[in-house]
Amino acid sequence: MRGCFVTGTGTGVGKTVVAAAIAAALAAHGQRVAAFKPVVTGLDDPPDPAWPPDHELLAAAAGQPDAGAVTAFTFGPATSPHLAAELAGVEIESVELVRAARRAADGADVLVAEGVGGLLVPLTLTFSVRDLAVALGLPVVVAAHPGLGTINHTLLTLESLRAVGLPVAGVVLTPWSQEPSAIESSNHETIAALGDVDVATLPRLPRADPALLARAGAELPLNRWLARPGRR
Repeated sequence: MRGCFVTGTGTGVGKTVVAAAIAAALAAHGQRVAAFKPVVTGLDDPPDPAWPPDHELLAAAAGQPDAGAVTAFTFGPATSPHLAAELAGVEIESVELVRAARRAADGADVLVAEGVGGLLVPLTLTFSVRDLAVALGLPVVVAAHPGLGTINHTLLTLESLRAVGLPVAGVVLTPWSQEPSAIESSNHETIAALGDVDVATLPRLPRADPALLARAGAELPLNRWLARPGRR
């Protein structure tokens, strides 16, 4: 399976935008892209006119007509997946999540899978986002914010990935300013050096437009990142 797994250093760091930009850039170059996110929560939150729910954003970016095929489970409350499932009286099975990802990838040239929150977020009490990444074995792209605190969060995420043998493709700092501050520039350089990792950037995008996402994603070194071998 060719593709990548996008995770984040935490919640709200631009992970879905990074995944959508990658998917849109690949689709714009004629690749058949499948996007997948195991669980989407927070659908009870007020809608954002500029940014649709994650599975709808990913479907539009990848050119998939059915947003429902992007995810295995959707829940209203903005909670961790295991709690959202518990509140809904639904059982999430790890085997089904892996199967759903592989079904999504069937017939596609490339799979862009996205986690939920940070790497160790529990999808169930015995199966984390990292466990799903291990099961899929794809090179991992880490989304991180560019400001204060990101060095620690990003290096911890890289360490957690490498501890289980997951290949790290790169880090994306977002939203990246046209005039980055001294802290942001230093964070970029420090993460690259201490993490021994490619660090790229993604600008702030005003809305979920596939063309804008594709242009931003095209600036990432996707050919190099997706050429990295997975675990299986």
